[in-house]
Amino acid sequence: MGKPTGFMEYPRELPASRQPLLRVLDWNEFHDHMPSDGLRKQGARCMDCGVPFCHSACPVNNLIPEWNDLIYKNQWHEAYIRLIKTNNFPEFTGRVCPAPCEGSCVLGINEPPVTIKSIEAAIIDHAWQQGWVLPNPPQQRTGKKVAVVGSGPAGLAAADQLNKAGHLVTVFERSDRIGGLLMYGIPNMKLDKQAVVNRRVKLMEQEGVKFVTNTHIGRDIDASELLNQFDAIVLAVGATKPRDLSAPGRQLKGIHFAMEFLHGNTRSLLDSQHKDGHFISANDKNVIVIGGGDTGTDCIGTSLRHGCKSLVNFELLDQPPVARAADNPWPQWPKIFRVDYGHEEASARFGQDPRAYAITTKEFLGDDQGHLRAVKTVRVQWVKNNGKMVMQEVPGSEREWPADLIFLAMGFLGPEETLGKAMQLETDARSNFKADYGRFATSLEGVFAAGDCRRGQSLVVWAINEGRGAARECDRFLMGHTNLP
Repeated sequence: MGKPTGFMEYPRELPASRQPLLRVLDWNEFHDHMPSDGLRKQGARCMDCGVPFCHSACPVNNLIPEWNDLIYKNQWHEAYIRLIKTNNFPEFTGRVCPAPCEGSCVLGINEPPVTIKSIEAAIIDHAWQQGWVLPNPPQQRTGKKVAVVGSGPAGLAAADQLNKAGHLVTVFERSDRIGGLLMYGIPNMKLDKQAVVNRRVKLMEQEGVKFVTNTHIGRDIDASELLNQFDAIVLAVGATKPRDLSAPGRQLKGIHFAMEFLHGNTRSLLDSQHKDGHFISANDKNVIVIGGGDTGTDCIGTSLRHGCKSLVNFELLDQPPVARAADNPWPQWPKIFRVDYGHEEASARFGQDPRAYAITTKEFLGDDQGHLRAVKTVRVQWVKNNGKMVMQEVPGSEREWPADLIFLAMGFLGPEETLGKAMQLETDARSNFKADYGRFATSLEGVFAAGDCRRGQSLVVWAINEGRGAARECDRFLMGHTNLP
């Protein structure tokens, strides 16, 4: 590395974000970039560690030490070239990936890890600003036609790779805009739709990818028709079937799935800056979010921007430790207490962290009009039983919480059944499309599956990994061989 002692000389620093009480007043991205001198110091912290475990932790196998070193040396264009060798969309992962690479950074054994994620985002944003990211359509076409169903990160990655191989790629999206989870599942303040998502989609169009919106395969177009029109199909429809909570009172008005809330909010924002009123508003409401994770945090951040009256986030598990527990050693993903952007904003607005740990919902309570008014909960404790952790309710810990809106953010159970049934695809025990990782081939010849619809709910970076893998195997099926990475 260019600065072998950098990790001893420079502390870990993150780019400054906009102040929480100011950023909740708009829907603009809250994260900024660090000045280049600061980024060079952060790149210098990358050790000459010999075996870079960040590679193995990164699902797309980013060449992390290489571009860290290049940033330290102020060689931005070379860093950009290294970055795009493995990742089709670093502007997405640099914003929304939880950075498993940082969890496995060798420096992280006994010091704060290298700020890999913020360096990645800075490189690609600089590349766009400098005009280095240009359309690069294939020089030759194979004449083979491929349909990609779903335009989330897996579908876009598959389409991008297959187009690079020279195939004629058409992406079908059932919604009105391209992007899937990137467009409607992640709020604008975390991932700007026009400046970031649409910019990449426009580039792919210029490279020859065709996008078709408002088209639900299995309803608007028969699956058999798709099979007849295309030489191969890649399914990347996500895992959009939400996990429900079957407590008494579930039918009350005011209880919604998280994606219903987030999808409607972003669509209304993009359509009319919320002037059309076609979204669930948390303004002046007592809001409770059930379930943690990124989706729960996004519900928190969105509710705050609406101007909610109060906000609580229920989590079933105990609060994680501040540092790694003995049974969670490096280089595993550190299961530690984190403060995400929504938690920071809620703390600034209401004076305390919104999360209530080790709590489970017993009943939803309503008024005479069938509207939600409160939720009844009980505290739980986790104890070992025959080597397994089991949940026990704490006697006398029942409580009622006032609630006008409740958002269920407890994860997803797999892809919706319409497409799978239309194509008569085999599914696994978790209702995902059955296709082995590495081959990505479903039970129907010429049909491949990638992303959450195959592996279950996961990260954007894993979706990109799977989209690239499915494209490689699809290319092999079409051509008998493949040069795709």
